[in-house]
Amino acid sequence: MSGQDEKELAALLQAAIAGNEKAYAAFLTRTAAIVRGFARRKIVHGGIEPEDIVQETLLAIHTKRHTWITDEPVLPWIYAITRYKLIDAFRKRGRRVEIEIEEIAETVALEVAETVSARDIARVLDGLAPGQRSIVTAISIDGHSIGETATKFGMTETAVRVALHRGLRAIAKRFGRNENAN
Repeated sequence: MSGQDEKELAALLQAAIAGNEKAYAAFLTRTAAIVRGFARRKIVHGGIEPEDIVQETLLAIHTKRHTWITDEPVLPWIYAITRYKLIDAFRKRGRRVEIEIEEIAETVALEVAETVSARDIARVLDGLAPGQRSIVTAISIDGHSIGETATKFGMTETAVRVALHRGLRAIAKRFGRNENAN
C-alpha cells in the first residue's frame, strides 16, 4: 500500500473512533481485503480458512480499536493483530509456527523500544556497534520503516533487516532475555 493509502485508512479509523459509521464500514471493508490477502499468502498448506482469520482479526480490531495510537501508522497495527490471529489459529491446529524475522522486524523493534525506559535507551544503544545503533535508532526510536532506513543509509532492505535483527538480539541478550527460551 502507498503512503496515501495508509493516510486514508488512518483517517477512516480516526473518523470511526469519533463515531462515523460510514467511515467505520469503509475502514472494515478495506481492512478485510488487506487481511484476506495477507492470510492467503501465509496459509500455504491449508487447514485454516483465510476467512476465519479475516473475521477473527476484524473482531479483534473492533474490540481493541481504542488501543490504536492515532499518531502511529495503522497498517503495522493491523498486521500485528493479523499475525497474532494466524499464530493462534496454527496453535489450535497443533502446528509449529515459524515466521521469518523480516515479517515481524518492525513490530519487534517497536515492542523492544516500548519495554526499555527512556533513561536506558542511550545506555542500550551505546552497547551496539555503530551500524546496528544507526539502524535500531532509525527504526525503533525514530519510527522509520525498513525501506526508508535502507534508502537513508544506502543499504538493501535485507541488510537493514539483518542489522536490525542483530541489534535487537544484542539488546535482548544485554537485558537477560534468552532468545532460545520458548
